[in-house]
Amino acid sequence: MQKSVINVNSEIGRLKSILLKRPGAEIENITPATMSHLLFDDIPYLKIAQSEHDAFANSLRAHGTEVVYLEELMAAVCAQSTSVKTQFIKQFLAEANYTIGTTYEALSEYLNQLSPQTLIKQIYAGVRRDAITFKNDSLHDLAGQDAANPYVLNPLPNAYFTRDPQAVIGNGITINRLTYSARQPESLITEYVMKYHPRFAGLVNIWRNRNNNSRIEGGDEFILNEHVLAMGISQRTSSRSIEGLARELFANPAAKFDTIIAVEIPHNHAMMHLDTVFTMINYDQFSVFPGMMDAEGQLNIFVITPGPNNTLKLVHHTNLAATLKAVLKLSELDLIETGGGDTIVGPREQWNDGSNTLAIAPGEVITYDRNYVTNELLRQHGIIVHEVPSSELSRGRGGPRCMSQPLWRENL
Repeated sequence: MQKSVINVNSEIGRLKSILLKRPGAEIENITPATMSHLLFDDIPYLKIAQSEHDAFANSLRAHGTEVVYLEELMAAVCAQSTSVKTQFIKQFLAEANYTIGTTYEALSEYLNQLSPQTLIKQIYAGVRRDAITFKNDSLHDLAGQDAANPYVLNPLPNAYFTRDPQAVIGNGITINRLTYSARQPESLITEYVMKYHPRFAGLVNIWRNRNNNSRIEGGDEFILNEHVLAMGISQRTSSRSIEGLARELFANPAAKFDTIIAVEIPHNHAMMHLDTVFTMINYDQFSVFPGMMDAEGQLNIFVITPGPNNTLKLVHHTNLAATLKAVLKLSELDLIETGGGDTIVGPREQWNDGSNTLAIAPGEVITYDRNYVTNELLRQHGIIVHEVPSSELSRGRGGPRCMSQPLWRENL
């Protein structure tokens, strides 16, 4: 394999290239009836969400980061090869449980005649039943339709959270099996980009592909340094996936990772991923939401290292700060509590992604402006904070780290 075109060996190295997905029509193709299934608590206003996302992208560019849009990469993949475009449509429909019949035929015909750019926009936006023409009636396709859902292909409104379908780790990537069916098509797009786009094809190690039965999402995957990962055992990532990834990384010399800190957090929507309650923002500084811990301030933490014959060695810990200090060989550690640990401000700002910071360099982060208590506290601890607007983006329950997948960070 040639020299990799991706490189992420920390959470805090200066950010040089990042993958985003600009919100599109998909976030307005949510109704109160479909909101829960599509994993939303509210319906964002598209115009403002796009303006806020553009401000986020511009903030990244202003600090020397290349912004790469996932939808443009996938459109380019479809544009360079008609056969790949046709293959993608067929696989996308198959994963939506359309392989034969009236609906499959109508969708296949409709999608194949679209230009590559329009096709990808439509894949994200969803396809309404009244947008396609059925040539024949089929009892199998027409019986039992959900009157509350006008879509034959559901929109993908979570796609602007590009952290989760994949995770760049070192010079490789995990292409993830996401937990809920509403999001699972997102990593199919990642798979095609990595396999066929000339920027990545043949140049990226795939540590773990999406053809696994156990769930894993990028919001639970952290690169603490060039040989240590932290992973969340959460609502969205299973202990089984973490063990599987550990075996795959430890057995692969190209991966260079020898330690995983697995942190169990409450399994609920408010704390769906580890990065909703914890992020690394400097060599020895972390943001943390105290609500991730029990009443005694403890957690279930397992430090995983290689054992003999591809087995795993697990050591149990309960104190997050002590574990991080020991594994990362730090003499001091600064845990900055969301909302200053206040019983009202903390949960409010955590709900609005106050714990979800994106480091663009050691001690320099991008955050949502609405979390003003946490942001001021970060500044008091010496962190450089760049705020971006967030009234609509935050309705999707994800912050700057959730919305971004680093492709290249400078090594520390």
